[in-house]
Amino acid sequence: MNYDWREQGQEKYLFGLQFKKQKYKKYNKNLDHNHCEFCGAKFCEILHNQNCIEVGYSTSDNYRWICEQCFKDFNQKYNLIEVLS
Repeated sequence: MNYDWREQGQEKYLFGLQFKKQKYKKYNKNLDHNHCEFCGAKFCEILHNQNCIEVGYSTSDNYRWICEQCFKDFNQKYNLIEVLS
């Protein structure tokens, strides 16, 4: 079994969820950013911020976000469903 530091029990709350690739949108007006559910990369709406990712995969409520690399790495293992526009 291969160990990946990014896996921290996400199967309990991510398995089989639907995600849509889109530009980051905060789900709560009081928050200015979110983090990838796997690697912790930071998502934010501030354009051209070197410390932020602007595009990723999110649940329909914009609560859960996954960066493109982690979605590619884990979509099959966690049965993550990509919803197309």
